[in-house]
Amino acid sequence: MEDCRLENIPLFADLDEETLLELDQLLTVKKYKKNNLIIFEDDRGLNLFIISEGRVKISQISEEGGEVILAILGEGEFFGELSVVDGLSRSATVTALDQVELLVMKRDDFIDALQKHAPISYFLLKELAQRIRKSDAQINSLSLRNAKGRVATTLIRLAEDIGRFKDGKVTIPALPLQRDLANIAGTSRETISRVIAAFEKEDHCYKKDDALVFENFDSFKRKYD
Repeated sequence: MEDCRLENIPLFADLDEETLLELDQLLTVKKYKKNNLIIFEDDRGLNLFIISEGRVKISQISEEGGEVILAILGEGEFFGELSVVDGLSRSATVTALDQVELLVMKRDDFIDALQKHAPISYFLLKELAQRIRKSDAQINSLSLRNAKGRVATTLIRLAEDIGRFKDGKVTIPALPLQRDLANIAGTSRETISRVIAAFEKEDHCYKKDDALVFENFDSFKRKYD
């Protein structure tokens, strides 16, 4: 296949080569520096965004003015789909965690693709269902678990969302700042530091440069999920 930016994007994985190339022609590219705001909560939803490089965080501001991080997404994932589908305003703010490159598809083009290509619609439904389940798990963790359990749940979710899996080992590259981890887990930065240190002492994980490595992720998940 000639160069096609959608070839390795899971949302479009089941489409044939000709369709991928047609959809690829509809894309524009946008680049953002680290910490740049990409979309604001309550903005109009005019585009679907696909991450081709880097990571973003999805967040909301609480009534008290604090940030609540809903998810961190990496390469191959997408965001902005809710507003594109229902035409309402954005439900969250999206910020670049790294230098980010996005593939952007206009709302009308994406709606047309959903109507013409059932595999895209099916994948989107599965992805939305998974995100709802993750949100439910996060709510359950925040309301029912102690600080250690909340941090464990946060690390498990990050590992599954942006981790690199190999032979049972999982590496979370460029581990988010303690402030961001605290905003996901609903705890303090000091607690994040203390709990991760405890997990290291228990031989569940270790830090390597700016990454966090789990030697036996399945064992950690069985214990804390």
